[in-house]
Amino acid sequence: MKLFHWYTGLGLATKQFIYLFFVTLTLFMVLAWNNLNEAESLFKEQVTRDAELLVARTNQFIDASLDGVENILLLLSTRHDLLADGNEQAAVETLQKYASYNSSVAKTLYIVRADGKVYSNSQVFYEVIGNPHLKELYNAAPDNYGAINVSEPYYSPMSGQTIAYMRPITDRSNQVKGVVIAEVNLELLTSRIAPMIYQSFTLITANGNVINRLDPRDKLLPFQPKTYPPVLEPYFSKQLKDLKVGVGSIYGNNEPLIAVKSNKNRLGWSLIAFIAEDYFYHDLQRLYNNYRTATVIWVIILLISAFTLSRQFTRPIRRLVDKMDRLDDFHVVPKLSETRRDEIGRLAKSYNAMLERIHYLLQETKRAEERKKEYELKMLRSQIAPHFLYNTLACISSLAKQRKIDEVRDTIRSLVKLLSFSFDKNTEFVSIEEELEGLTMYMQIQQVRFGTKYAYSFDIDPSVMHCKILKLTLQPLVENALFHGIAPKGGGRVTIKGRSEQGKLRLFVRDDGVGLARENIPLLTQRSEAEASKHRFTGIGLNNVHERIRIHYGSSYGLRIGSMKGVGTVVRIDLPLS
Repeated sequence: MKLFHWYTGLGLATKQFIYLFFVTLTLFMVLAWNNLNEAESLFKEQVTRDAELLVARTNQFIDASLDGVENILLLLSTRHDLLADGNEQAAVETLQKYASYNSSVAKTLYIVRADGKVYSNSQVFYEVIGNPHLKELYNAAPDNYGAINVSEPYYSPMSGQTIAYMRPITDRSNQVKGVVIAEVNLELLTSRIAPMIYQSFTLITANGNVINRLDPRDKLLPFQPKTYPPVLEPYFSKQLKDLKVGVGSIYGNNEPLIAVKSNKNRLGWSLIAFIAEDYFYHDLQRLYNNYRTATVIWVIILLISAFTLSRQFTRPIRRLVDKMDRLDDFHVVPKLSETRRDEIGRLAKSYNAMLERIHYLLQETKRAEERKKEYELKMLRSQIAPHFLYNTLACISSLAKQRKIDEVRDTIRSLVKLLSFSFDKNTEFVSIEEELEGLTMYMQIQQVRFGTKYAYSFDIDPSVMHCKILKLTLQPLVENALFHGIAPKGGGRVTIKGRSEQGKLRLFVRDDGVGLARENIPLLTQRSEAEASKHRFTGIGLNNVHERIRIHYGSSYGLRIGSMKGVGTVVRIDLPLS
């Protein structure tokens, strides 16, 4: 439903482009997909037929290779004379001769007498290493009614991972005198089979045990971790046993495999060849590339044709949209060309008239906002409390009557400088050093009027003394500290500190006055505005200072107040470094 609403909201040219592009592309992709699937199926069938034939021939080769081992056992089983006492050396030499045949995959030959005496083609190694499986193999030799018997795979100290052929040795009266045993060189057998198979293989017994030596570099088959020689995962070995003869599928080492299983040979063994499914698609890469190239060319042609067609219809509309997107710039108002006489031309004229009106209204709004800001700042600066002037002049008069000429002169000089500093309209900003000079003059007047019970001190980092701040930023805060913090206590000190922190200029006005409980801190700004003390120099309170800072610098700057009853109050001022 959402897709339908989206499509119905598109323009005609865009709908035409979508329809032409996707319908044609879909037809092309369906044809290409069918051809690819057919080519893949034919190639897969051919490869699997070849693999089945190859597995069958490899199975015959295995039988032929093992025939040599059987022939050796048949010949040795007739040599009961080698079991006689005194023929030990002849028995060892005979075993060495048969084991040295180049075509044979027999690695170690044994003759085991009934009394447990063992002869081997590697007699010295046997006497040192031994072979704990010989007794079990000896007992299993007669199980096949005197014919050749074959063991399951096991590990031999003499031959490594191997299987054993066993046949009894009988005399002329068919009495068992011993057993001849041949351990097969599975590594040699594997090396002969490997070049005949595409990728990977296993040779398994009727019980599902793997006969051939597995290659640890094999990427297709899943091996148990930390095993050498490699051992297949149990779940995979179970699947091998359950595979049917012919072509099947199995999941290997994180990828699907095609398994081609041969019929059992006369020993009950089956050869299984594995081919990764990706192998079938490897030789189809050229076909994929041709289709990919054709698809890219076709898509490019469709895009160019659809783009050219839609551009002719939508160029005037897109131009109108572009012009409207630029309305965020109030100084430049782009206009549309009015040369056309159709509906697009009339739309352009209406659009241009609307832009002129919007531009005029925006300029008027901007000028009104600037005037409003200017009026607000002027109002905040000009709130000089008349009570302060009246009380200061009264103080000067009292000093004059007492003939304290020096105090009168200093007080008048401080008052003149303080008023000059406050009423100077040349600049809104002053350095911290200049602000502190005005604050010093204010405190001198207060100390003349009220004595030394109002003390003050400055602790400003010299590196920030040149920084610019709004005029009358510190004075209202000091004034508030004097008359709402120190005066109720009967005296105290105001400390002004300043430094740069976290990329900001931070000023602190601290007093050791009466302080406030935490829940009363929000009332501090309200009280500063509502109570116009007759001792105040201006009517500018904490809230006015906070608002002035926010008007000039933004909402991330301003005042933060902390206070504790009976301890004092701290006002922190956050300003940008400048």
